[in-house]
Amino acid sequence: MKLSIVTTLYQSAATIDEFCRRAFAAAAKIASDVELVLVNDGSPDDSLDRAVALHEADPRVVVVDLARNFGHHKAMMTGLAHATGDLIFLIDCDLEEEPELLGMFFERLSSGGFDVVYGQQEIRRGGLSERFTG
Repeated sequence: MKLSIVTTLYQSAATIDEFCRRAFAAAAKIASDVELVLVNDGSPDDSLDRAVALHEADPRVVVVDLARNFGHHKAMMTGLAHATGDLIFLIDCDLEEEPELLGMFFERLSSGGFDVVYGQQEIRRGGLSERFTG
């Protein structure tokens, strides 16, 4: 079984390295064949440079660079189109949701009878303005 982890990059330079490390560690407990699809959504910081460096260090990292900022939904859909895994895990790389949740989602999916498993935060991190606009 191949596992694809798809995430988008926008102002993600500060978290991308830790995200990738933790995502690969979580994925290793589930599958031996893993890819991490990073979709740069026109990020103005050095997210793309970080992603390319990660790809050069580990070919399991797949980098997709959009020509401009198309928005989170379009970027995720682009990542889905590039994912080649039998299972696909969508998560933001800002570390607001922990990559280690992959194990819990996989357990639930493996318990049978499901095609899709998703989660929703009970309490969102950040101040009032972040929660309102996020």
